[in-house]
Amino acid sequence: MQLLKGGFSYRAKKELGVHGEIWQRGFSDVRITDAQSFQEHRSYLSMNPVKAGLASSPEEYPFGSAFLKKLKRAGAKAHTNAGAGGTTEVVP
Repeated sequence: MQLLKGGFSYRAKKELGVHGEIWQRGFSDVRITDAQSFQEHRSYLSMNPVKAGLASSPEEYPFGSAFLKKLKRAGAKAHTNAGAGGTTEVVP
């Protein structure tokens, strides 16, 4: 975790000009033991933008997997633009 967090923090500060801390001081590791545990963690993660007030539902948060699933159901395809910071462009 230290390597991942440290590398990302370094690049975010250098390339994006981010100031201050990016990560919380610690993390917890929770083992996913079965399908029910997996679904509970998946739901928890998808609800984070809603709890933070960034969207009214997981499907409305454009940086989450629920948003991409909604687009896929609607028949749209997401294309990654590798040049401009890894942004995603939606093509109908």
